[in-house]
Amino acid sequence: MPRITYWNPEDEKFWNTEGKKHARRNLWISVPSLMLAFIVWQIWSVVAVRLNDVGFNFSQAQLLTLAALPGLVGATLRFFYTFAVGAVGGRNWTVISTAVLVIPAIGVGIAVQNPDTPYSVMMLLAALCGLGGGNFSSSNNNISYLFPKKEKGTALGINGGLGNMGVSVVQFVTPLIIASGTFALFGDKQVSANGQAVWIQNAAFIWVIPIIIMTVLAWFKMDNVPAAKQSVKEQFVIVKRKHTWIMTILYVATFGSFIGYSAAFPLLLKSQFPEYVSLAFLGALVAASARMAGGWISDKIGGERVTAFVLIVMSIGVLGVIYFLSTKQFPGFLTSFLILFVAAGIGSASTFQMIPFIFSVKEAGPVIGFTAAFAAYGSFLIPKLFAWSVGSTGSYATAFYFFIAFYVISIALNWFFYQRETTTEEVQYNFKQAS
Repeated sequence: MPRITYWNPEDEKFWNTEGKKHARRNLWISVPSLMLAFIVWQIWSVVAVRLNDVGFNFSQAQLLTLAALPGLVGATLRFFYTFAVGAVGGRNWTVISTAVLVIPAIGVGIAVQNPDTPYSVMMLLAALCGLGGGNFSSSNNNISYLFPKKEKGTALGINGGLGNMGVSVVQFVTPLIIASGTFALFGDKQVSANGQAVWIQNAAFIWVIPIIIMTVLAWFKMDNVPAAKQSVKEQFVIVKRKHTWIMTILYVATFGSFIGYSAAFPLLLKSQFPEYVSLAFLGALVAASARMAGGWISDKIGGERVTAFVLIVMSIGVLGVIYFLSTKQFPGFLTSFLILFVAAGIGSASTFQMIPFIFSVKEAGPVIGFTAAFAAYGSFLIPKLFAWSVGSTGSYATAFYFFIAFYVISIALNWFFYQRETTTEEVQYNFKQAS
């Protein structure tokens, strides 16, 4: 493929004649690559639920730690992945970051077959799954350079939303494939506590070939666009911007909630409503689907308005979860949680849509990656906060009250800095253009 030497999606003639076809091709390779990254990142949210059924003997706190550890590592890696696109190119980094996912996929598949595998090894493999968590920052950073401002919200919503769908895919597909010997090319079956034959290694091994395929496609079909090329020093200026930190808080409230609840939801269901644990995939599914719609809606009416609305809905959703959890009413609990997931998904897109209108083109991409890095800690902190809440108070409710307080703070910040008619002169946010 010829090397691209000029890139300016805001140039309408260039966009219509050349830019659009390149951007869309890169987007549709980026999406499945990012989905696979999320699958590897969140694989422990499902595998941890089944370990004790096949002979392992881990405590609830240990299982929650295994589900949370990929989030800690993935969030930390996002800081490095954020700046990698500018340093080595979007295509090059997509190839590298997708290829390394083979390592934890193979490692997990081997380790889960032996109940004598030490917990320390399981923790190491959970940490390696964090490699998948880093991809979100680099992927969205890359996509932000490819599209004009008027389409960034939609493009980022598609990339992030379908990429996020990897969480629901792994939570839906895993219970099916571990129950079938069809995919058991390596390893023997295990027998669960209820006498059912399972192949838990399938949960990891099945993704190896798709990872290889997407690595090859990224190598031959994606582009390094010159607009993204920046040194780490040039990109690092974003940490001095006040609005980088404000937008980080808003994205932690939205995406951080989505990914944290997704990591904890299967274990939460198993401990409170075990007969419905097979529905765990629904949360991530509706959130990822809502994210795609959220980007489009934000392009139409403005991200700051959508963000305000979803934060209010999230607060109401948490109150519903607290109530129905205390009364052990599953239909109300599930409905409240799904409302919470939908709002978090829409808010993940609306906050991203705001960033290109606040920052320059050169800074918007790194800011998107930077905010995503902090937000990813939600997949570690929320399961750990649930574990602390249950251990200290015997209830999940205490953790949920912390979330409500954080949402209220986020609502106030969004209103003060981005919704008021009078905003600080630092903000380049153009309300008419956003609408």
